[in-house]
Amino acid sequence: MTNFITAINNAVADYVAQINAQVIIITLITAMLFGLAIAITYMKTHRNGVYSESLAITLTILPVILSMIILFVSDNFARAFSLAGTLSIIRFRSAPGEPKDIGYIFFAVAAGLAAGVGQYLYGALFVALVCIFMIALSLIKFGRPKAYPKKLKIMIPEDLDYENAFTDIFERYANAYKLERVKTTDLGSLFELVYDVSMKENGTDKAFIDELRCRNGNLSIILSLAEAPL
Repeated sequence: MTNFITAINNAVADYVAQINAQVIIITLITAMLFGLAIAITYMKTHRNGVYSESLAITLTILPVILSMIILFVSDNFARAFSLAGTLSIIRFRSAPGEPKDIGYIFFAVAAGLAAGVGQYLYGALFVALVCIFMIALSLIKFGRPKAYPKKLKIMIPEDLDYENAFTDIFERYANAYKLERVKTTDLGSLFELVYDVSMKENGTDKAFIDELRCRNGNLSIILSLAEAPL
């Protein structure tokens, strides 16, 4: 065990001795390229091009910051990795996003660590393969549901039988639907119905809403994305 620790210390000492301005510049450029590749992949693989600009910038600079941390405290690798981990969770505490966003954060952390310890070739191979893998998953729409659940709120007059009023319309446009809540409003002259609806692929939201408003007397209708699937 003692010999193993001595060998590790010697390897660390050799690595520290090799650090100079040239190594720092190469590490910085490599980390920047890693960060750009990860950020571009993140932006390209987000559905409908909707992504967080702040996270894209974070993914770009995170490998650079972590690689410099590794270089500056490379005489103590345990301390370097601890600092890198501490910085990487700041994003989680300040603005938690989608689970996939957290995966990209860890991706950037790993790329920064690879650049910081001088494993440029293996780091480039790792970044390239994971980026290609993520793009491939996005292209084949892996894990994406065929239809996204939506929340439907309909206002109807009190004399309309809400239990069967829209059944035929739902059957034409929805794969599944469920009445979640009914409440009275406007001094009891109106009912507010709240449905969870999973729309069919061949249906359009506008046609769906047009038929609903013809049935509810052109009162208020709100169709929005639901928080959870049916």
